[in-house]
Amino acid sequence: MALSILIAALAYWRGSLSRSGALGALLVGTLIFGLGGWVWGVALAVFFISSSALSHFKERQKAAVAEKFEKGHRRDMGQVLANGGLGALIAVAAAVVPQSAVPNALWFYLFLGVMATVTADTWATELGTLSAAPPRLITSGRVVEVGTSGGVSPLGTGVSLAGGLLIGLTVAVLGPLAGLLPWSAAPLLALAGALSGAAGSLLDSLMGATVQQIYYCDTCRKETERRVHRCGTTTRPLRGWGWVNNDLVNLVSSLGGGLVAVGLGVWWL
Repeated sequence: MALSILIAALAYWRGSLSRSGALGALLVGTLIFGLGGWVWGVALAVFFISSSALSHFKERQKAAVAEKFEKGHRRDMGQVLANGGLGALIAVAAAVVPQSAVPNALWFYLFLGVMATVTADTWATELGTLSAAPPRLITSGRVVEVGTSGGVSPLGTGVSLAGGLLIGLTVAVLGPLAGLLPWSAAPLLALAGALSGAAGSLLDSLMGATVQQIYYCDTCRKETERRVHRCGTTTRPLRGWGWVNNDLVNLVSSLGGGLVAVGLGVWWL
């Protein structure tokens, strides 16, 4: 809890978290550090620090597409729980469910996939918007504006692989050191991070192009995730389901990435 308070306070001071986001980070960090262990906590810290740093990278260049996103880079409670809440629940489950029912290694792979996905997706969002090549809608291949939900680009896909790989390499080195898995599993952990992160990020894009609620501003003639556009106009629903917002998409896609990692873990184990 003390470490989580320190990190949340620094992030709030830096402008990466709102007040509610800092509270959410305190809850998530305490559960993951306290119940999962230091390896789980470091993986969470790698995600948070790298994502926060990238959110401030070339802010002026990314400001033009910020209008399309439901929320800004200062994460609130919903964003924190969407990205880290599932990891916290996994840490709780790993602590209370007997190993005879579910081996600890499978919980570890599930957590790895979840953290790899949220890292991969955040990296793809923060850096993919800087791509020189226009993104294409994942469902049809149609060229869309930068920042459009469901749009993918070579740069975004590449950095999503890199983000997942970073989490995979982190646990590949620290996991065996902590005795959670043998050293022979290290290459598999790194690969699982890259593959599950990329898979979860693509699932996020697919949901963004199909079921996520997207609105349209008639004044600016632009798509957006916002109910009220930055110009002050109340937007109208354009596509997707009304109850599916970006936070829910992030949560579901992270679960998908986690299940991919579990599948790889079962295959290798």
